[in-house]
Amino acid sequence: MSAPKDTWLDREAGPVVRPYAVTRGRTRPQGDDFDLMAVVTVTAQAPLDPRRLSPEHLRILQVCAVPTPVVDVAVDVAVPLGVARVLLGDLRDEGLITLVTEPETGKGPEEGVLREVLNGLRAL
Repeated sequence: MSAPKDTWLDREAGPVVRPYAVTRGRTRPQGDDFDLMAVVTVTAQAPLDPRRLSPEHLRILQVCAVPTPVVDVAVDVAVPLGVARVLLGDLRDEGLITLVTEPETGKGPEEGVLREVLNGLRAL
């Protein structure tokens, strides 16, 4: 006697797709890896063909319409961090996203600010 099909479904969870299916078995992006706090944004690229990209890729492009840290991309797209990095690598390879670099000022925080932080930590 076999179990009815409904016993194997979890209606509350919805469709479950394994991370290796989303990344096609890849665990790292090609090229440089993405730091957790690296900020990515969409490039001013020619119109793209949405049929070539997965729903996760398209969601990442929506999220990255404004500069967004990699860790926030993973949260907003609801994928594990490793999956987000692989998908970001795909988009980078296609020229659809870029890393935002902060201009180097060479100037750190003022000594007074650091002293106040240290005093605050000591007070804890």
